[in-house]
Amino acid sequence: MKIQIVLFALVLIAVEANAATQGKNTTIPALIVFGDSIMDTGNNNNLPTLLKCNFPPYGKDYPGGFATGRFSDGRVPSDLIAEKLGLAKTLPAYMNPYLKPENLLKGVTFASGGTGYDPLTAKIMSVISVWDQLIYFKEYISKIKRHFGKEKAKDILEHSFFLVVSSSNDLAHTYLAQAHRYDRTSYANFLADSAVHFVRKLHKLGSRKIGVFSAVPVGCVPLQRTVFGGFFTRGCNQPLNNMAKQFNARLSPALDSLDKELDGVILYINVYDTLFDMIQHPKKYGFEVADRGCCGKGLLAISYLCNSLNPFTCSNSSAYIFWDSYHPSERAYQVIVDNLLDKYLSKVY
Repeated sequence: MKIQIVLFALVLIAVEANAATQGKNTTIPALIVFGDSIMDTGNNNNLPTLLKCNFPPYGKDYPGGFATGRFSDGRVPSDLIAEKLGLAKTLPAYMNPYLKPENLLKGVTFASGGTGYDPLTAKIMSVISVWDQLIYFKEYISKIKRHFGKEKAKDILEHSFFLVVSSSNDLAHTYLAQAHRYDRTSYANFLADSAVHFVRKLHKLGSRKIGVFSAVPVGCVPLQRTVFGGFFTRGCNQPLNNMAKQFNARLSPALDSLDKELDGVILYINVYDTLFDMIQHPKKYGFEVADRGCCGKGLLAISYLCNSLNPFTCSNSSAYIFWDSYHPSERAYQVIVDNLLDKYLSKVY
């Protein structure tokens, strides 16, 4: 009987040890993010660009009410996803001059508001291109190696979740400057091909769990409705939404092919359908307003036009899908993350 108890105890220890090993192998040590204002947590703050938001009322619902450089009333998806992964409640901006080496371990965001896959987009806005973000990523990995060793850097590269989020600024703004070279379809295809090229470069640098956000229905943001949606109707800019759909139609199968070709996991994350449904049926998700932002009158206000001198900013931003005329509110971001992430994260653990 004693022998049986001892054997059972040994088996139990072995099972627990194996489970612990598996748990360790499937832990995501860090979240690394590339992209635009959707994921920027302050990288534009010290850049010579007009596209900033490190002033009130931005951040009014952020812990402490601070304007940190996030293009929202509170946290943005990079923060919310980091929290969902159990890493931290907020994800630091890599360009933050006060970052210490230990602040790098759970991940950073290189995202810069106003950027895109087209290099011209970042040049026009004087922000950090996604391609330059890769250069900063190499610097980040070098810092990890220097302070924490090659094994830690290898762990971060192989097991972290890498997110790439861009295309809205290209589609909504830069296309107009590129219309002499592309029609709407060929420009959307160019952007999708650029996104695939970006993922290849990221994979070549050692990243193995990569998720790429689809384009969003950028034709339905309040600013686009105001400028292109008709004075009285303020409908969505359908040609722009069609470009976003073309981008997605090109990107999705290309990433599926890349996932089969390369080792690791490469995911296409469909954000378009969820956000579009939220905009079309706001009450279904607990929102009251979908066609204008909370800041100012919500029709054109963005960046410096959304400021503390504007007396029209709403008091309850959680009732609005959009915070300013371009960017969703924290609550809208939370709904998107809650609706999508469990579905996709199961594929990277």
